Amino acid sequence: MSSPAAPDLRGVLPVLATPFAEDMTVDEGALRAEIDWVFEAGADGVVVAMVSEILRLAADEQAELGRMVCSHVAGRGPVVLSVGAESSHVALRLARRAEDDGASALMAIPPLTVALDSQETGAYFRTLADATSVPLIVQDASGYVGEPLSLDLQADLLRAYGEERIQFKPEAVPIGPRLSMLREATDGRARVFEGSGGAALVDSYARGVVGTMPGPDLVWAIRALWDALAADDHERVRALDEALSPLMALVTSLGSYVAFEKHLLVRQGVLPSTRVREPLGFVLDGETRRRLDELFDRLSEVVRS
Repeated sequence: MSSPAAPDLRGVLPVLATPFAEDMTVDEGALRAEIDWVFEAGADGVVVAMVSEILRLAADEQAELGRMVCSHVAGRGPVVLSVGAESSHVALRLARRAEDDGASALMAIPPLTVALDSQETGAYFRTLADATSVPLIVQDASGYVGEPLSLDLQADLLRAYGEERIQFKPEAVPIGPRLSMLREATDGRARVFEGSGGAALVDSYARGVVGTMPGPDLVWAIRALWDALAADDHERVRALDEALSPLMALVTSLGSYVAFEKHLLVRQGVLPSTRVREPLGFVLDGETRRRLDELFDRLSEVVRS
């Protein structure tokens, strides 16, 4: 099948945090401020995905969040909207709405509450690809939730639709070897995005990723690391990686990732509050907060140097 010209999906594409007002609705003003800030900090585009707490949003809220993001980005870079759902019916509704609202690409995890074989999982992704015209990023989020996707399934999808229409965000562990296996299974054609928040970026870059999707709180640091990698500046890569790694090592779950990024966004004056949709499954206690702040300060010093 033919495909339309694909957007330039590459580089640093942070996954936005969703800010909430006191009544726990999406705070559109804070969202707009966050989008402006990440572009000023060096983002090439933005993403709405699991760290955006989309699994805690109703389908209509998720669709409206995507519309807000597309509207405010207004062509400054590509917008990737996640549309994965527990049924193909809901995923299709989200995908069509996202494309209508101007999404540059879609991203989808498979259903989480049912155990699917490769044939059923393939049918789910094919349904989304057949009904839309923008690139579809197949997300293996099993580093946080679900089971790893079959490499054969991912290679089959790429062969069926081509490397521009089907792209990948593999997060199954071990990340590096799995990334190389995907590259080999697709004869080097797979366009892959790193999704460890930057923790595995140096290794993943060496294995051929075309972009990274970190949290928004450290986009300036990931921008610096990405640029150093592109410039083969090994000394700066080492310094940045050594400062970033202990901070990212504090992340032990999706809930901790959300808590950390919102704390750091508030600290940097980007968001007005750290409100999350509970239950989060994680509490940012005082000792962890102090350690997070200490490592953040160290990373900031290294980036400035």
